[in-house]
Amino acid sequence: MQKKRILFVAEAVTLAHVARPMVLAQALDPTHYDVYFACDPRFNDLFSDAAPPQRDIHSISCQRFMHALAQGKPLYDAATLSEYVTEDLELLNQISPDLVVGDFRLSLAISAPLTATPYATISNAYWSPYATRRFPVPELPLTRALGVGAAQALFTATRAAAFALHTIPLNKVRRAHGLPSLGWNLPRLYTWADYTLYADVPELIQTRDLPQTHQYLGPILWSPDIATPQWWSELPVDRPVIYVTLGSSGRSDLLPAIVEALARMPVTAILATAGRFEFERVPDNIFVAPYLPGDQSVKRAKLVICNGGSPTTQQALTHGVPVLGVPSNLDQHLNMEAIQDYGAGRLLRSEHTTSSAVYGLASDLLAQESYATAAARLAQTFSRYNAPEHFARFVARIL
Repeated sequence: MQKKRILFVAEAVTLAHVARPMVLAQALDPTHYDVYFACDPRFNDLFSDAAPPQRDIHSISCQRFMHALAQGKPLYDAATLSEYVTEDLELLNQISPDLVVGDFRLSLAISAPLTATPYATISNAYWSPYATRRFPVPELPLTRALGVGAAQALFTATRAAAFALHTIPLNKVRRAHGLPSLGWNLPRLYTWADYTLYADVPELIQTRDLPQTHQYLGPILWSPDIATPQWWSELPVDRPVIYVTLGSSGRSDLLPAIVEALARMPVTAILATAGRFEFERVPDNIFVAPYLPGDQSVKRAKLVICNGGSPTTQQALTHGVPVLGVPSNLDQHLNMEAIQDYGAGRLLRSEHTTSSAVYGLASDLLAQESYATAAARLAQTFSRYNAPEHFARFVARIL
């Protein structure tokens, strides 16, 4: 029997959008599938030789993406999306896949229909148009000017119009290619595909009236295959360990306040900077490296401090470790709101992050057993999901 061709297309604006499809690509049996992976090469050094053959494509820079998020502006303009579509079409016509799988490659909502290619997108359930959630105001110029309370009221009143503004570029390019508009609903646009796959569990991120073409895979866990630093085996064992990472999309300028707080606590902190910050001096109870293996780090930790995004929080909660999330963008806020509501962590807004705030919340998270208990319940829930296996069964079923 001829092997089916599966093309993965990752939008490398954050590491998570590359790591998730990479994990799923490696889950497919090579005796049944020819797997292709298309991505901007900027994160290549973090993936092993076992990664599938890669086709280089262009993604906007991480800095441009983060700047648009911080300003509350549309992430892509029509010209950029048109360029993406051109690259996508070249890929799809060369490979002729039986299925294309994207992670935040919004242009696939144009190129996949144009080539009649079945399209599956990986997303988080809190972006689903069927999700039961509220929209907190993220860190924006608005919050800094008005304060969070007044900014939330204004954000709530104008959110529908603001979200509609974000849909204009993609709908414009769809119409230019003879495709109908996807409407003004931003969550629908972010999750639109023939099949929508959620890297979440319904026990944490709830939805209503979910179509059959939408399904939960469970957390898609990934950790870089890197050596541990020299100090790894020398960590003190008489104090709780706190793992700190703000990843590729957190505010690295908050690290000094976090370090100042942890220096005053009876803990050992292990900190991964993602190569985005250098300390002139590090307190004796804090150990720093550019990157750390996240899976091993959370196993040693009693608490994880991160940007609140789903990859690190899911890694922590998989091992029953509560989370202190410091979100700035809306994606991180949506994820941390759900975790805080569940009782498995606390949310500290990035614009409110001071040394004293971190000290108080981190101390509370370590002292109050209820957080660890809730995190342990989620760990049990997560253990019932195996995202790579669910994905492999999904592919076999639809093909």
